[in-house]
Amino acid sequence: MARATQEFGDWPLKRLMTEVVGSGHKSADDMMRDQAREAFQRILAGEPDHTTLGAFWLANRWKRNNAEELAAYVDVMREESVRTAEPEADPVDCGANYDGKGRSAVLGVAAGVVAAAAGTPVVVHSGDRTPTQKQDAYKHVLDELGVRTDLQPSASADMVDEVGFGFYYQPNFNPGVDALFDRRDNMGVRTFVNTVETLANPANADVHLGSFYHLAFATRMTDTLQAAESQSVSRTLFFQGMEGYDDIRPGSTIVAEWGSVRSTDESSSSAERSSADHSSGPRDDAGDDELDDFEIETGDYGMDFESEDLGVEDVAAESAAITEAVLTGERDDQFADAVALNAALRIYAREDADSLDEGLETARDVIDSGEAKETLDAVRDF
Repeated sequence: MARATQEFGDWPLKRLMTEVVGSGHKSADDMMRDQAREAFQRILAGEPDHTTLGAFWLANRWKRNNAEELAAYVDVMREESVRTAEPEADPVDCGANYDGKGRSAVLGVAAGVVAAAAGTPVVVHSGDRTPTQKQDAYKHVLDELGVRTDLQPSASADMVDEVGFGFYYQPNFNPGVDALFDRRDNMGVRTFVNTVETLANPANADVHLGSFYHLAFATRMTDTLQAAESQSVSRTLFFQGMEGYDDIRPGSTIVAEWGSVRSTDESSSSAERSSADHSSGPRDDAGDDELDDFEIETGDYGMDFESEDLGVEDVAAESAAITEAVLTGERDDQFADAVALNAALRIYAREDADSLDEGLETARDVIDSGEAKETLDAVRDF
C-alpha cells in the first residue's frame, strides 16, 4: 500500500492505537467522530503502515465500534470512494453481507425480481469473493443467470429504471474499498469494512433492508444510518438472515423495523399492521425514532420446512437454477415459498403492502401470472 501525500489531522492510526482504541476490549475508549473520520480517510488513502492497519482493525473488532464511529466510516466511504448513481425510481436497497453464503441458496435475486415485477424496485450490490469467507454473493448468482454484472453505476441506475431490478458492482461504484481487498484478506477475520460496505447505498435509496445476528446489532446499524450525514434513509428493516445474508430463515425470524417512507397521515397504524401480520407485539407509528421488533413465523404462512431444506452444494449455480425454476413456475416447493416470502418482505419494506400477508399474495400472483418470468427476461436482456 503506497504512502499518500494527502495531508491529515493529528490522529495517525498508531496514535489512535496508543491513546484511544488499542488497550483491549474492556479498557479501550471509543473514538470521537472526527478521529474515526480521519482514521478511515488515512486507510482509503493507503497511508498506514500495514502492521498498524492490521492492529487498528483488530482493535476495533475487539472493542466493537459504536454507531457514531460506524457513521463516520460510512460518511468517509461515501464521500471519498462511493460513486452514487440515483435512479428515478426509489428502490429498496438490499445490503447483504458481501462475503456471501456457503451452505444455502441465495434467494435475493429471485425475491428482488419478483418484487420488481410487483412494482417494488429493488437494488442489490456486492463485490467478487469478498474476504473473509469469499463465498457466493449476488454477483455470482447473476453471472450464472447470464446477467451483466460489470456495470458502471450509471448503467446500474438505468437498469433499475428500465426493469425494476438493479445490480451495482463494488469495484465500479466503491473502488476505494475494493482496493483494500488484499489487506482485508491478509487479516483472516472480518473488520468494520465488512459492516460499512453493506451501507454504501449506491442508489441513494430511502429504504434499507439488511440482516443481523443479534438484535443489539440491528439497533446499532439503524443508529448508524440515522447518524450518517452522507445519506438520508427514512426506513430500515433488519432481520436474522440465513448465514447472515438477506434471506429469511425458516421457522422464527426476528425483524427490527424503523421509520416510514410514507407521511404520518398516509400511513396506517403500525400496530394494526403488525396484528394483521402475526407480529409478537405492536410497533410504533411512522416517524417515531424507536426501533421496534416483531417475529415472522414461517409456519403461519403454511411453510413447513427447515433451514436445511434450503441447502445447496454449488451455491451460485444451484441458486441460479432455483431462481429460474421458481420464476417460470416450474417449482412449487419450499424454494418457491421462500422466494415469495422474501419478495413479500421487500414489498412490505417499501410500504407497497400494508402487511406481509398482502405482500405474499402479490408476490405469488406475479409468479403465477408470468410477470416475474418476464421481468427476469428483461434483467437478462438489459
